[in-house]
This record gives sequence, C-alpha cells and structure tokens, in this order.
Amino acid sequence: MELTIDESILKSYGLNHQNIKIQQIGSGHINRTYLLIQTTGEQKKYVLQEINTHVFTNPEAVANNIKQIADFLAENFPDYLFPAPLAANDGSTMVAFNNAYWRLSPFVDHTIALDTLTAPQQAYQAAKQFGKLSRLLNDFDSSMLQETIVGFHDLHLRFDQFQTALAQSSQALRAQAAKEIETALGFKSILTEYQSLKDSLPNRVMHHDTKINNVLLAQHTYEGVCVIDLDTLMPGKFISDLGDMMRTYLCEFSENETDLSKITVRMDYFAAMIEGYLSEMGDILTDTEKKAILFSGKYIIYMQALRFLADFLNGSVYYPINYPLQNLDRTKNQFKLLIQLVKNEEELLELISNCLIKN
Repeated sequence: MELTIDESILKSYGLNHQNIKIQQIGSGHINRTYLLIQTTGEQKKYVLQEINTHVFTNPEAVANNIKQIADFLAENFPDYLFPAPLAANDGSTMVAFNNAYWRLSPFVDHTIALDTLTAPQQAYQAAKQFGKLSRLLNDFDSSMLQETIVGFHDLHLRFDQFQTALAQSSQALRAQAAKEIETALGFKSILTEYQSLKDSLPNRVMHHDTKINNVLLAQHTYEGVCVIDLDTLMPGKFISDLGDMMRTYLCEFSENETDLSKITVRMDYFAAMIEGYLSEMGDILTDTEKKAILFSGKYIIYMQALRFLADFLNGSVYYPINYPLQNLDRTKNQFKLLIQLVKNEEELLELISNCLIKN
C-alpha cells in the first residue's frame, strides 16, 4: 500500500507531493520515520520524521538543541558529517501541522543502520563515532541546552519510581516479581555509588541513546560514518553514553530474550567498544571518569532493569508488551546481564586498563 503524507507538510519544505515517493523506514519505537524519494529531475532523498510529543513534550527544545549543536559544528568542524534537520520555507527546522511536529533531514546514502552487532569491529566503529561527537563538542557549553526528557538518566528518580510502583502495586504482581524486587533492592549500592559520584563527573553534551541502530556505518566496509537520532542530545554525564553501549552491545541478545542462559558478556565486543570510545575520548576524560568506565555499564543496566520492573508493577502501561509477563522477563534479562558484568569485573577492568594504556 502506497503511503501518503499531507501535501501541506511537503509544501512547507518546497517539495511537490506529486514528485515524491514515500516509504516508511526505521525500527525505532518513538518517532515515525519516512524515506522521501524525489522521482523527477535529480534524484534526491530525504528523511521525514513525525516527533512523538508524548515522549518529547517540548519539541521546540529538541529543535533548538540540535540547531545550536549544528551551528557549533559547522563553524568549528565544517568537515564533520552531522545530519541536522533542513530548514523549511520559513527558516524553521520543525514544522507544526494539526498538533503534530515534523522535520526533514538529508538522507545519508550508501550507509546502513544495524539492528544487531555481528562483529567486534562494528562495536569499535559505533563507539568511535559516539566518542567522536563527544570529543568535538567538548568545548560546547552544555548548559546552553535544555533537557528534552527531564530526568531521563537520573538513577535516583528511577529508583524512586520503582519504590512508588512497589508501594502501589497489587499483591499479585508483587508476588510474581518477588525475586526481582529482592534483586533490585540488593543492588541498591549502585544507586549509592551514583549519588556519591555524579557531582564529580563533568557535564557534557551526551547522545543518551547509543544503541547500534543510532549510528550509520558504510554499507560495505562497516566503517563509521555519523551519529543519528539526535533528539536526546542534551546535558549529561559520559556514563550515560558509554553505559548504554555496554547494555546494548555486550550481549548477543536483546532484553526480550527469555532464555537467560544466553545472556553473557562478549569480552571481545567489550574490548572493541572501549578501544573505539577511548580512541576519541581517551585524552578528554578526566581521571575520575576513567575510573568510572565499568560503573557506567552497571549504572545503565541497573536503571533499565528498574524501569522494566516498575512498569510491570504498574501493570505494564509504558513499554509495549506482547504477553503479560514480558516486562518481568525483561527485568530478569537485565539483572542477568548486570550479574554477568559484576561476575567478570576483574577481567573487564584489566581490559579497560589495557585500552587506557593504548589511548
């Protein structure tokens, strides 16, 4: 079935709907994304997205953050590929139509976005690209940016939300999740460490969503090209980006895997990811940050487990599910990954040390 977009949106960018072919693309769960192909004259491709205002309640802040960063990079690093949204006819980078917000970005040809990692080199290239963006923005004043999702990676907030869900949940749900609740409380030391550490970590411009399909790789060589999905570019700590890479790169299987025997840490992927990140950020990170590299994985994995568990206790109202116990299974999955990280801590710290020496 051929897709259609209201022609008023296309006209806002000087595009003629009669000359545009539309395909829905992307595997993300937040924004709806379309590929636009101009069918007459010089073939041009664009990416059109409708912003999910239930998640991004202040879309103007998203647009403003990206524009500030795009302007900074264009002035200071003009050769860096940053696929920022294109200007509409009125000069804005976001178009409002029928209570929805849309933006148009250039399509980066001859690239792919992977949904799963199949080689350590891919982890290296992805981590290098996220590290490179952080390095280039090292002199950008992050306080000029707004939080596009307030408290997104605030572990204290997420723990409080878990406790609230626990207090308000039904007895039946608490009974089903009894073991996971015990595990969550048993790992509370991660929250304590976060609270004592966070003020000593400098604020930086962070991507906050560094899963593998948010970086474009060259189609045939898998060399890193650029970072995409820029909505959560906002002030944060480096543990957000590196921790999310650990959560999503280290295990061969996603949080939806129910066979917990498959949830293991791939040491070669870990080493490749750390080496790729430090090849860009090794001279930028402070000594305190370097000591917190492994903690970043514990922090993000624990936080995501808490979020899945809180949602289960709330009746699964936030994360989409395919069966009633899915959020509980996701919780078990993430706690298994966290346990694996802790179990292999000595070897992982040695790998980090070797990478720090190299970089």
